[in-house]
Amino acid sequence: MTAKIVIERSYLPNCTIGHGSLSAYGVDLMTFKTLELPDLGNARRISCIPEGEYKYMRYESPKHGSVLLLMDVPNRSMIEVHVGNFTREILGCILVGDAHKDLDSDGIMDVKNSRKTLEKLLPLAGISGTIEIK
Repeated sequence: MTAKIVIERSYLPNCTIGHGSLSAYGVDLMTFKTLELPDLGNARRISCIPEGEYKYMRYESPKHGSVLLLMDVPNRSMIEVHVGNFTREILGCILVGDAHKDLDSDGIMDVKNSRKTLEKLLPLAGISGTIEIK
């Protein structure tokens, strides 16, 4: 199966939020929300990655367990789609959840139910595919 993930972003001063969808063979399989760091010009560990289309593969991260690993991100490495709820848990990666909400009342948007969302996403995404960020 060749899966495709599309994330449409909204840039906020202190984070980047997105609305994602996963499809395969032209069939929509699921939707989800994303959370990334703010756009700071692709600076490593403190910025979201550039918009574009990337290949991904399933990967067993030593820190995050089963994740999607994005390939060939310009000037970046080890960009994962992984579990987490808050921007303080991100070093340039992408978190997934089922809703955006300021969970800890710090004025920065978070994602809810990240683990459940990733557990649903991983089997549908397969072992490899593409992710388009716009």
